[in-house]
Amino acid sequence: MKLQKKCEHTEQVALMNWCKIMECRHPQLRLIFSIPNGGNRHIVTAKKLRAEGVKSGVPDIFLPIPRNEKHGLFIEMKFEKNKTSENQQRWLMDLDAENYQASVCYGFDEARETIIKYLGLAME
Repeated sequence: MKLQKKCEHTEQVALMNWCKIMECRHPQLRLIFSIPNGGNRHIVTAKKLRAEGVKSGVPDIFLPIPRNEKHGLFIEMKFEKNKTSENQQRWLMDLDAENYQASVCYGFDEARETIIKYLGLAME
């Protein structure tokens, strides 16, 4: 089996796999999903998605579970030295202003810890 180079994609896949594994102990993780707002696409597909409401800058992942007076958790995944764009920063600030937790996480470990802390999970 060929090993994949670590990147934002592989870190996000690892996070979603961890959530799938942990669903049996923490059923609320069944509700986590990614938002397909990035990546390179054929121009026809990009236009269709834009017409359907896909918007640039929206965070990558959403967990629609309210906790600690927050309506849900948005995660913008980054890897290594990647930075958020101005548009992503605006989305994160606007979501925070609407009482969502909006976090930037650098890789799988940070995203997993953010979810654990947000949900108040006891991890063995």
